[in-house]
Amino acid sequence: MPTLRQLTADLSTDLQAHYPVPEAASIAGLVLEHLLELTPLQRRMQADTLVPAEVLTQLPALQERLMRHEPVQYVLGVAHFAGMELAVTPATLIPRPETEELVQLIVTEQRGRSTTLSVLDVGTGSGCIALALCRELEPARTIAVDVSAEALAVASRNAARYGCEIDFQQIDILKQEPQGIAPATLDVLVSNPPYVLESERPLMRANVLDYEPATALFVPNHDPLLFYRCIAELGTKLLRPSGALYFEINEQYATETVALLVGLGYTSAAARLDMFDKARIVRATWPGV
Repeated sequence: MPTLRQLTADLSTDLQAHYPVPEAASIAGLVLEHLLELTPLQRRMQADTLVPAEVLTQLPALQERLMRHEPVQYVLGVAHFAGMELAVTPATLIPRPETEELVQLIVTEQRGRSTTLSVLDVGTGSGCIALALCRELEPARTIAVDVSAEALAVASRNAARYGCEIDFQQIDILKQEPQGIAPATLDVLVSNPPYVLESERPLMRANVLDYEPATALFVPNHDPLLFYRCIAELGTKLLRPSGALYFEINEQYATETVALLVGLGYTSAAARLDMFDKARIVRATWPGV
């Protein structure tokens, strides 16, 4: 039987036929950590231990899926986000590091501000944003909406695992409003809505384009701010005075997104750079009517 070090190196080498070297190594590490229930540190510390036969038998099927460019998170059924291990399926987007930055900004600004904090997450997908805020801020009420019943089923499982009481609602935000939120009572409105232009499809990698849900990714070329406009208009009804709006955005439209919010009456609207120096977050304050 091979050692953990050998098996990690062999899997990484095989994956390099389809992935860049650093990504192949990262995927190999994630797969073996998952199968052996190890942390990255434990995997390194136990590198010279022999890998059990029952783990070896599971690898070929997983490797075959990876070689078809299926994202490792879907292959394993889990993604790591804000200290959580969340279930993900092709019905949900895979949580990204920049979304963790969005969550951290909200936590930094909102922690300790109100014991009756109310939060609305639009387009919740796996529930990653809503769950992270529920755990960090312990709001009095968290509502999370999505158009996909399949995504909401995944989000509900994740919420149950982490003991988060979240009101999940299936709605099309372009046609319906969330239920149970009185006007001018919401503290935080957050969304990572679809923002990839249809014209950007040819530029996308196969592991995203072929597997992640198109309804959570794409907007029409002629209306790139479609979801931001709808959600921001909803915020003018639901946010309390000094309530905050947070968006993850397409970096190409940072200026336009800020201008949209200013035009609707929001104050302190500004784009923020993520860890890659891209304008991927916009936040604004609703001053009240």
